[in-house]
Amino acid sequence: MARYISNTEGQQREMLQEIGFSKLEDLFQDIPDQVRLKRNYKLPAPLSEMELLSHLKELAKRNKSLEENPCFLGAGVYDHYIPTVIDSLVSRQEFYTVYTPYQPEISQGTLQAIFEFQTMMCELTGLDVANASMYDGASALAEAMLMACQTTRRQEVLIARSVHPESREVVHTYAAARGITIREIGYNDGVLNLKELEETISSQTAAVLVQNPNFFGALESLQQIADLVHAHKGLFVVSADPIALGILQPPGKLGADIVVGEGQALGNSLSFGGPHLGFFCTTNKLLRKMPGRIVGQTKDKNGKRAFTLTIQAREQHIRREKATSNICSNHALNALIATIYLTLLGKQGLAEVAYLCTQKAHYAYEQLQKRAGFKPLFTAPFFKEFALNCPVSPTELNKKLLEHNIIGGYDLGKDYPEIKDAWMIAVTEKRTKEEIDRLVEIVGGI
Repeated sequence: MARYISNTEGQQREMLQEIGFSKLEDLFQDIPDQVRLKRNYKLPAPLSEMELLSHLKELAKRNKSLEENPCFLGAGVYDHYIPTVIDSLVSRQEFYTVYTPYQPEISQGTLQAIFEFQTMMCELTGLDVANASMYDGASALAEAMLMACQTTRRQEVLIARSVHPESREVVHTYAAARGITIREIGYNDGVLNLKELEETISSQTAAVLVQNPNFFGALESLQQIADLVHAHKGLFVVSADPIALGILQPPGKLGADIVVGEGQALGNSLSFGGPHLGFFCTTNKLLRKMPGRIVGQTKDKNGKRAFTLTIQAREQHIRREKATSNICSNHALNALIATIYLTLLGKQGLAEVAYLCTQKAHYAYEQLQKRAGFKPLFTAPFFKEFALNCPVSPTELNKKLLEHNIIGGYDLGKDYPEIKDAWMIAVTEKRTKEEIDRLVEIVGGI
């Protein structure tokens, strides 16, 4: 929103006269009189610019800033370090003025940035092709489910209960509109119950959906699941943490047919939950079933490297009944941020971030058991997030921590009624040893 609008009252009158109106209220003449507000807004008296800025700063202080409050809350959105150069680059005008690159001859910069994003996501996931990004990780997973059903011509999908609860809700919503049956497979020691999966999967199963690391932070046995799914000629879909892919084997190398995920951790701020971005990768065999935009590389008339939108199986470009999805857009600016982030860090830098997350998370895990008396909820290997049995109410514990300017963990009981007093902690590379030790000390005192 503009902080300064230069139009004078005289200029406003001229603009109104040009379109045949005499006053500003005439612009709203199509709104029925019975639904219009008949009283003045209950607003305070006008403020000067200095007074207004001061007032807004006071309002902003009511929020807890991550600058002063170390954050151990994850559950899908994570407090990773964002290099300063990202804000400097993405605020350049050429990146935020162009929305849709339909005319490649004037959109080469935007198209190349998207192409580089696609290339990086393919390298991370171990798959052949990626699209230009999705709205978020949850909708990417739901689109993968639809794509699997379209490809296999089956109407049953199995999803692990260890997948993010909100992602599962989105999958159920999409499935209900398409007549797809969703069956949830339980967990055992924090990971997918393989025995239950083996008993439930059948020749009618279009796909199995898992998350790795899963919602509990634990690592799933992807190769075992893939072998079981492919034995029944279904597709294997993995929702992955892109930071973890800095050190974990790519899901595509372990049998995944489709890999999706939430890309917020790649240089995007928490932003009260969004906007973020989803990524979507698959094999060449499934390319023409993939939703969303895809940027391809070609050559111009002079033989130089060039880019354009390609394989557009969207309802905007072909007959609706033949379209693979009604996803017609992508989060280009958020994807650009992810591209800059990955470019800055490189393969070695991303691996170092992932290692730091793992090392610091395991240090916190050990110290909370040793010095604060917590017991692990699960024993499965984990990446940067873990769950503990909490001797007090997690909600009350988080309130106490907030009094000490620490943002605590997540109460798993909100989404898993069968789990009582379980506290999930996330530790990223930003958390220092001093912050972790202080968390342990305060929690131990409580």
